[in-house]
Amino acid sequence: QKSCGKGLFNLTCSHLNLVEKEYFGLEFRSQAGNHVWLEPLKPITKQIKNPKEVLFKFMVKFFPVDPSHLREELTRYLFTLQIKKDLALGRLPCSDKSAALLVSHLLQSELGDFHEETDQQHLASHRYLPNQEYLDNKIMHYHRRHRGCLLTFVASCCVCVSRGKTPAESDVQLLDVARKLEMYGIRPHPASDGEGTQINLAVTHMGVLVLRGNTKINTFNWSKIRKLSFKRKHFLIKLHANISALCKDTLEFTMASRDACKAFWKTCVEYHAFFRLSEEPKSKPKALLCSKGSSFRYSGRTQRQLLEHGRKAKMKSLPFERKHYTSRYDERQ
Repeated sequence: QKSCGKGLFNLTCSHLNLVEKEYFGLEFRSQAGNHVWLEPLKPITKQIKNPKEVLFKFMVKFFPVDPSHLREELTRYLFTLQIKKDLALGRLPCSDKSAALLVSHLLQSELGDFHEETDQQHLASHRYLPNQEYLDNKIMHYHRRHRGCLLTFVASCCVCVSRGKTPAESDVQLLDVARKLEMYGIRPHPASDGEGTQINLAVTHMGVLVLRGNTKINTFNWSKIRKLSFKRKHFLIKLHANISALCKDTLEFTMASRDACKAFWKTCVEYHAFFRLSEEPKSKPKALLCSKGSSFRYSGRTQRQLLEHGRKAKMKSLPFERKHYTSRYDERQ
């Protein structure tokens, strides 16, 4: 009852045997109906009134620009599961070609090498895409192409053995396709601009995005931003002087409520710290009498620390057995 969010999150990661845990978070629906991240440094009971009635979702929180930086096979597999879920829910819009290619990698990972009858039966009973029925043939076309050949030497003879991509190789291929998509790692937050036009705001490794539908209409890189803040339900972006000479000094966007605005602001604070800072920001001492503004900060290793740890670590990656996480038709090493 007295634990902070970090306690529950660490227990979750320990259960999964997850090392690169900072890429993930626990999301839940607040009492106001907003999807928010469980804050690690704040007591759970101060974030949620009835914890037993709340469903926490373990999800990818930070999407790196290059998933090849993910060191552990388990981390890549969990990213793959996130892409899989986003595709099924329509949260990763892309062309039919890209969608079919992504699903074909999922089939290669889950079923093994292409077999027409097996593919047909599996696609008939599993929903990977909202419009999947129109793409079954294209999906199977790409899946067929994942089968390859491996040359082996047996008793001084060269033997050609058919061997498609392993599940781990398929995960790498899927993430490489996903990272090139326009909406990779983007979680739109509804808002309106100064003229009342409906837009979406999002935050990524590079900064804050403004979108109309799924089209990016403006990007504010971290280097351009002097300060991010909110006042009631208004989200404010203050630009550096050399940038504001070409436009307004402060850009204002209106969101549905103060809670929604604050939740997005917190996500921006964490994204900036994770991708831009060299190490975890230190906590500021509390004022004795009163304090102004929020004391919220990012908690955990930054991406730079994760990458440096990966380079320095001389031990091999932790063993990972997929059967502990999902059932598969063909479990291959």
